[in-house]
Amino acid sequence: MNAASLSRCLPYLDKGVFFLMSTVGNSTNIFWHECPVGKADRQKMLNQQGCIVWITGLSGSGKSTLACSLGRTLHSRGKLSYVLDGDNLRHGLNKNLGFSPEDRTENIRRVGEVAKLFADAGLICIASLISPYCKDRDACRALLPEQFIEVFLNMPLELCEGRDPKGLYKLARAGKIKGFTGIDDPYEPPLNCEIEITQKDGMCPTPSEMAGQVVSYLEDKGYLEAPVSMKIVE
Repeated sequence: MNAASLSRCLPYLDKGVFFLMSTVGNSTNIFWHECPVGKADRQKMLNQQGCIVWITGLSGSGKSTLACSLGRTLHSRGKLSYVLDGDNLRHGLNKNLGFSPEDRTENIRRVGEVAKLFADAGLICIASLISPYCKDRDACRALLPEQFIEVFLNMPLELCEGRDPKGLYKLARAGKIKGFTGIDDPYEPPLNCEIEITQKDGMCPTPSEMAGQVVSYLEDKGYLEAPVSMKIVE
């Protein structure tokens, strides 16, 4: 820390508080403020572990359906979660972004940062987005590498286009939508996802079956209870 930075911290030293000034991106002269109640305290109170469940796949693959089914299943078990849906977020937080590669990257970056905050709050954050580019998903994973669970809904394009619940594939085929993932913009499948959901014998799993697969993973990895060291002793 240089002299100028130290001088700005001095007013706080006699109060037993030390702030470190930093520069992050275009933000200068900013300080990280630690609060007395931390993630460990929140996880203990909720009896679960905060994490990010990142659901990726083509449009029409069932991401939102899985996200809502998973949220409902967790709620029925007394576990607190929150769904960050890609389309919903474009109604507010990301309404100023389009679908260019640059805007897609910024869209995913913002969602990743919000998901990290939810996980820090002790929630199971369920992010449901096409998120077509590996580098963008990997950047989100890097924010919370030990608590990032990537779920790949690996459904064939023909199935997704056949469903076309929003009519977007039809518009893309007609040339009315440009840069549509799977048609004239690539989808890069995950290389090392934690969970992959596929058809079985040509049949798609039901929403409850998909949610059950994710819940089983969360349970096996201990996310549905507080870490052992934090459990309340009766």
